[in-house]
Amino acid sequence: QIADEQVRLDLEEAVWCEEHLDGLMTSCLEDFPDDDVSELADYAAGIARSSITDRTRDGHARIIKAYIMFHKQRNTEWGPTAVTRQTPYDIRAFITHKCGEKDKGYEGKKFSTAVSTRAALTYWYRHCRPNESVVEWRCDENTGICHGLPTRARAVSEFMIGLEKMKARSGEVSQSARALLREDMHRLYDYCMDSTHTTEERRWGVVRYTAYIFAWLMLLRIEEVVTLEFTSIEIIPGERAYIEVRLKTRKSAQTGVLHTWRLWANDADARLCPVRALIRLASLYGPHKLLKGPLFLRIGKLGDVLHDQPVVGSLETW
Repeated sequence: QIADEQVRLDLEEAVWCEEHLDGLMTSCLEDFPDDDVSELADYAAGIARSSITDRTRDGHARIIKAYIMFHKQRNTEWGPTAVTRQTPYDIRAFITHKCGEKDKGYEGKKFSTAVSTRAALTYWYRHCRPNESVVEWRCDENTGICHGLPTRARAVSEFMIGLEKMKARSGEVSQSARALLREDMHRLYDYCMDSTHTTEERRWGVVRYTAYIFAWLMLLRIEEVVTLEFTSIEIIPGERAYIEVRLKTRKSAQTGVLHTWRLWANDADARLCPVRALIRLASLYGPHKLLKGPLFLRIGKLGDVLHDQPVVGSLETW
């Protein structure tokens, strides 16, 4: 049951990543160089461009091109648009090539690259099979015909869950707050609030830790939490025990119903208290800040709050 729940959460997170692929792409494009002028590179680029004609999708095409080249180099008979029982394992093999451990002969890229790669390949296979379901993967035992998206396969989900755990053990900071333990949050708090830091670092620490404690308590990704706005927060007059947080409707939410989290003050462990974190953020912004627009704002090099520059994207970009 625990494994099933992990897979369910992974698939839900994957949908969010696909919805925000453009933002995720900016942090990993350097992992997919586009300087190969070989005949195979031209062939792969042509295949990718035949389905992805939107010029704003250059990043997507670069990942798909690299995917096609990787498999064509291993097997010249491999079909870029074919979908079989093997396709989920082809996806796993390519992500392993990019993000596996360097000491085992792989490129050692970050987990965020794996996430972006999976999302880009979802985009690819949706274009290859536009009439297939986008929410499942299943293979007919009698005919061998596969339906849905191979990136939705349980084999891919289990692989991604294992890869994230491996990256966490190696010390890579995860973009998913679900991978953090209480002790990790304590260490993160101590680091963000370190009084020996510069003014800029301390103020960034307030913004970062507030985003992380919200993500940790609400089981969201950092990229999702930074979309919160002031209007997402409801503080009931006279109520000191909790605050309520509402997230914008996600495209993957079939009912369109807004979800509300009630985050309780934590007097027993002040470092894990979302109310105190929000108070620190309010103190940083000052009494004259208009309570509208993005909740998380960037900090300038002199420690000033950049009220017209919201935090966007993954943790690696801010």
